[in-house]
Amino acid sequence: MKEKIRKGIEPNRKIAMLEITVTGLLMVSLLFSCFLGFRELLSSPGETVYKGQLEMVRDRESEDYDEDYTVCAVTYTNGDKTMVVNYSYEEYEELESDTITAYEYVTETGESLFFDHQQVNEKEIVKAYKEVMAEETKPVFNLAISLGILLLSIQVMFFFGAYFSLYEKIWFLSIMVLATIFAVLFPEEDANGINGIVIMLLYLLDTFLNILCELLISKQSRYNFLVSIGVEITEIAICLILMYRFATMAVTLFFWLPIDIISYINWSKHLDKEEEELTVVRKLKGYQEVLIILAIVVWTVGVGYLLSGLDIKTDFYNDAALEKTIIYIDACASAVGVANGLFIFFRLREQWIAWYICAALEAVINVLSGQYVLLILKLGYFTNTTYGYIKWSRYIKGHAEAQPSLF
Repeated sequence: MKEKIRKGIEPNRKIAMLEITVTGLLMVSLLFSCFLGFRELLSSPGETVYKGQLEMVRDRESEDYDEDYTVCAVTYTNGDKTMVVNYSYEEYEELESDTITAYEYVTETGESLFFDHQQVNEKEIVKAYKEVMAEETKPVFNLAISLGILLLSIQVMFFFGAYFSLYEKIWFLSIMVLATIFAVLFPEEDANGINGIVIMLLYLLDTFLNILCELLISKQSRYNFLVSIGVEITEIAICLILMYRFATMAVTLFFWLPIDIISYINWSKHLDKEEEELTVVRKLKGYQEVLIILAIVVWTVGVGYLLSGLDIKTDFYNDAALEKTIIYIDACASAVGVANGLFIFFRLREQWIAWYICAALEAVINVLSGQYVLLILKLGYFTNTTYGYIKWSRYIKGHAEAQPSLF
């Protein structure tokens, strides 16, 4: 008996040591990354020396401004040298020349700063230097926030270790490791005046919360709805910052948030009598599926048509045809999302099929939008959806004699 106990303790000790080691390494790496980033970001330009002037050419392809914009950022380039000049819309309208004279100053650290006028003061130099350093330290801060979210993921898996199986832990952490790698390899650009680091933080947080929510749904746990509230808030913030996917944002705000709350209440009323951590689930009939598909088609056409007629400006897209395509795909994704929310509320297995469709549609949007880190989230959707569908199907088959009501 003592030998069996000893053999059981040994693996637990090894897992605990592995957790402590990985946590320690991630924490040290996180702190070191933050130290390097802030050291560069908060450094002083020191003495600056005027180097000379050069001609730069205007990059018109990056411009798409109208009277709704108060600030119009115009980019000028000369080889690998870049200067951004902010104009008011009135000044922007009067711009005619495609070239500009740039005046170059060099700091003590060797950084080149460019201005559209020669006589610059210390305040202008410091501001320009901060902007240059913010751009250069993006990879470091992207690494830091990625390690932070990964550290949080590991802590969740180990803290609730008894609740998750070995497969679930490996799946969850594998997705987060991939997201960390993609965040470093494919950093986000600034959009609508928001720093790309903030956008990447929201992407990673969205990935973390979404796959945790998905995992809890597959385990028939009502606590998925509590995590889902965090998902909705994060995704609303992303839509507002990027000024896109307004169909999804409206559905999230007016449908998903309320349905999460009432679904938690409904699931709590239908707990399995033998295993209270499980919720009783069921499946749809054929004719019901047909009616839902027709409703999704009508929603997609109607909402897509309405949103494509709105004149909403964003510098996240520079192609009108691409933006319109994404509007219709988003309308379809939002329709499937509504159906999915109802399926989850009524504890129906068909919600996993809706997850497949929604994940595929959103993956298309992510590719068209260059949001490569979010493709990791879609990979998580596809793999866990299969896992969840199998688990729910087994449960339904094993409880075929029971016919739970929708409510």
